[in-house]
Amino acid sequence: MTQEKTDVRESLRESVEALATTLVLGGGDDPGWASSVETSLAAISACARKADWADGARIAGELSAALHSGGAGMLERLESGTTDLQRLLQQVGTPDERPAAPSLGQDPELISDFVVESREHLNSLEAQLLILEQDPHQADAVHSVFRSFHTIKGLAGFLELAQMQEVAHTVETLLDLARNQKLTITSAVIDVVLASADYLARWLNCLQARLDGVEMPDPAGPGALLDRVRALMESPDEAAPAAVEAQTAAPSAESNAAARVADRTVKVDTSKLDYLVDMVGELVIAQSLVRHDPDVAAKQDSRLNRNLAQMGRITDEVQKSAMSMRMVTVARLFQKMARLVRDLSRKSGKLIEFETVGEETELDRNIVEELADPLMHMVRNAVDHGIETTDERLKTDKQAAARVRLKASHQSGQILIEVSDDGRGLDTERILRKAKDKGLLPEDAQPPEGEIFNLIFQPGFSTAKSVTDVSGRGVGMDVVRKHIQKLRGRVEIQSTQGKGTTFLIKLPLTLAIIDGLVVGVGGERYIVPIYAVREMLRPAEEQITTVESRGEAVMVRDHLLPLVRLHALFGVTPRSTEPWESLLIVAEAEDRLFCVMVDELIGKQEVVIKSLGETFGNVPGIAGGAILGDGRVGLILDVTGLLSRRELAA
Repeated sequence: MTQEKTDVRESLRESVEALATTLVLGGGDDPGWASSVETSLAAISACARKADWADGARIAGELSAALHSGGAGMLERLESGTTDLQRLLQQVGTPDERPAAPSLGQDPELISDFVVESREHLNSLEAQLLILEQDPHQADAVHSVFRSFHTIKGLAGFLELAQMQEVAHTVETLLDLARNQKLTITSAVIDVVLASADYLARWLNCLQARLDGVEMPDPAGPGALLDRVRALMESPDEAAPAAVEAQTAAPSAESNAAARVADRTVKVDTSKLDYLVDMVGELVIAQSLVRHDPDVAAKQDSRLNRNLAQMGRITDEVQKSAMSMRMVTVARLFQKMARLVRDLSRKSGKLIEFETVGEETELDRNIVEELADPLMHMVRNAVDHGIETTDERLKTDKQAAARVRLKASHQSGQILIEVSDDGRGLDTERILRKAKDKGLLPEDAQPPEGEIFNLIFQPGFSTAKSVTDVSGRGVGMDVVRKHIQKLRGRVEIQSTQGKGTTFLIKLPLTLAIIDGLVVGVGGERYIVPIYAVREMLRPAEEQITTVESRGEAVMVRDHLLPLVRLHALFGVTPRSTEPWESLLIVAEAEDRLFCVMVDELIGKQEVVIKSLGETFGNVPGIAGGAILGDGRVGLILDVTGLLSRRELAA
């Protein structure tokens, strides 16, 4: 096979896969979805003509007509035709000169989710089939069973489980006849649908066994079962005896082996899981109160101390286990970004290779959910602003295919997410010019490179020459920073013009617990999040100065930093009002450093975050509360809010 034909066939295979993925993940009411489908069909048609693949070109044309005609059953026609394309493509062969891309069906997490969801559908459809046996005219039950097989078919196709996909698709076709009143639901129909469900269940047991490390052969091929289903579609009455006779034989050895494999996955409502984590937090607080109780400490009983130490170890383990239940890997989030890059690559005409590293890194489920939008904006900007066209890259001696990379890793008790590209990099002169035109900086300003980079996070800031359907409206990057700050994280930029840009997102592992410095101001206790602390110092008197119209400031390492008096903001009487007799904490908020003045450092503590309720939930400078080891309540500081309050007061 020539290289040209190999390239055409590879493009053909990728286009069919893209169409199948779009149908599984998209929605028919979304204009963007329809556009993606049409793009894939056009690519299939063009490649099929180059490869002299008449059947493929014909099916692509029929599907395109179905897409434009719309109407009921349009989605089913598209999916059925896509299945035909996949089957025909396998029959005519695929290029073998290049190594195959990793199969999604090899991802244990995706397979595990598929097994859980498919079992739910099989359980549901069995109940609906029993209803149909009593009343064959129950349209809702027919639709429900159809949807179950339809979903399993789509997911199985996505994971390249060909036999499961074929069985589900064939039964779906049978049920579609019943939905359109072209087939009567009889006992024979119910028998063969149940037999098909049993076959799918055997596959699920096999997949689960492999996830659990148990070797199990694949179930027998579905040829006989498919013949029965097709016979019912052609002549229901004649197929009835075979269906009755099949009522399924002694259990096979493989089904007995599968029965011994325990299903260790249980779906739990997230509200129940969050409540469990909250209660474990209360347990940790209660254990801390007991351990620090003065009466308990005064007894000096060795047996009591051993029991308290044992309780502390058990409480720590329970807390770790409860928190781990909320931890999920970033793999699925990264896969969504892979799909986004693929779509944007096709839409923009840019060749892009997408790379992921560290998909197994775990984060709090709530953080992963909140991280989807910021990552989407950053990836869009990387493709639209950062990546050059193929011609531009070749002129600068770069590879024709650009690279976008997502990486997750642990770093100093935090999660580091990197979004990088090898594109044109940030143009500091252009950004600076735009900022001055918008009045964000005075004309004579010459800020350092880092501050220039951070200007792209300003609301409404964009250097795009034209608005596209991808980006360029001046929205997105300000949303990114707000989302990251909401998650108690920060975002940094590294860029070299002509070589590329990297966005670094630093996030806590969880939103339920925070490491903080417990500080005292007068008789009050406050908690400063560790991630916001740069250093602590007791300044000399000559380091304190007053800047006209901007309030007090402190000279720290040749930088003049604003001074925030915590006692003044919250109306607390301090031990001393002189900064040089107090402790200063150098904190960072929105890439700005400032000093927080407190009386003393009490210690470092991991605390469970508590909401202050609706009444006090929106106090600037306060992020929440925590019960300390001595039973007192400490307020958790929001360093960004502190800086804002200080500037308003000034």
